[in-house]
Amino acid sequence: MAVAGVALLAALGSGPLVLLSGLVGLVASAVGVWWFLAHRGPLRLLGGALAVAAPLVTLYLYVVGGVWVNALVALGSWGVALSCARSALRRPEDERDALMRGAAVPPPRRPVLIMNPKSGGGKVERFRLVERAEALGARVVLLDPSAPADVAGLARKAVAEGADLLGVAGGDGTQALVAEVAAEHDLPFLVISAGTRNHFALDLGLDRTDPSRCLDALRDGEELRVDLGDVAGRPFVNTVSFGVYADVVQHPEYRDDKAGTAIDVLPDLLQGGEGDRLDALADSTSLTGQQALLVSNNPYAAPDPFGTVAARRTRLDGGELGVIGVRVDGAAQAAELAVLGTQATGLNVLTARRVEVGGGPGAGAVISVAVDGEALTLPTPVVCTLRPRALRVLVPRDRPGSPVPPPRLDWRRLTRLAFPEEPGRSGPWGSRTP
Repeated sequence: MAVAGVALLAALGSGPLVLLSGLVGLVASAVGVWWFLAHRGPLRLLGGALAVAAPLVTLYLYVVGGVWVNALVALGSWGVALSCARSALRRPEDERDALMRGAAVPPPRRPVLIMNPKSGGGKVERFRLVERAEALGARVVLLDPSAPADVAGLARKAVAEGADLLGVAGGDGTQALVAEVAAEHDLPFLVISAGTRNHFALDLGLDRTDPSRCLDALRDGEELRVDLGDVAGRPFVNTVSFGVYADVVQHPEYRDDKAGTAIDVLPDLLQGGEGDRLDALADSTSLTGQQALLVSNNPYAAPDPFGTVAARRTRLDGGELGVIGVRVDGAAQAAELAVLGTQATGLNVLTARRVEVGGGPGAGAVISVAVDGEALTLPTPVVCTLRPRALRVLVPRDRPGSPVPPPRLDWRRLTRLAFPEEPGRSGPWGSRTP
């Protein structure tokens, strides 16, 4: 951090206007991004052009002014400082708990695996999952992509025929339906990461790049006990979303263009004036007028409403729902949310054992709900609960695990680590170490 400051001070010799242009460029770029995300039509196009042009013009001015080396040194030093800060703030228990461990169990004798050949762009065929599963003694039920299938019914039929394990190669929505049947009959459940995003597989520490490695659990596996969510009588393994995000999933074009559909609906959230509002009760905590609400099977390690796609849950057996509510009443509050994150007044982050969601004033008797990415319409109130440790999940003993989420940058704690108090002396925070 000191090097970054020295590099900027050294650039003052070329004139303060050059540095001032950098600040103006940063502000202009931020305004462009805001216009692009929060508006539609010509203003969105103008915002996109401004977000791209501002850094290029700033770079040109830095080159002409002869301070581009100072700028690169300052940016590089600041990046290294942030990286070192996050490394220093990591806790040993975070690394230790990054991979859930279970009990070793004997291989199943009559496993039945349900596979969706269309899921994940054809991963079942690409990774030869049917052949590999059958070579390990599993019976494979292949879904017909041209016709709707009763996945839960197929799972129950397999149980009636003597299956001692149920597994799914498909998306998280299909995983949840079969997981419920496995939990009902107290059978182990096998997750095969053949979906598009595989959030559940990520948090179990499975290999999402090669779903065939998940099949190793059939010969050398360990069993985990994890929680299973319930929303209005329907199971979920990841999240239930309400409000703006659920409206995105309801769009027909969402499946083919997730990012484009989300950008098209995002202005309704950021401008804070459009769209239906939600009222929720998380245990005894009341959340009113929410534009977006996310209820998860165990809380996310980084409660970022815009980053849950990349976020993960460190545990799946905590027995509590994670709740993230977003209420934005105008541009100022939206900017606060973007800058302050979890400290913003428009963001509510908590845990609960029961969440009841209903429409706000003037809302209809039904609301849009996205359950593990699947679009539904449910009557209000919608109740979310959790069945602690209800699901037995069989995973390979040798699996890659999940990356540890980066810790929040706590500058007060970082300063205490850098300048520890000496025993018996008054520390820099006004306390005396015994």
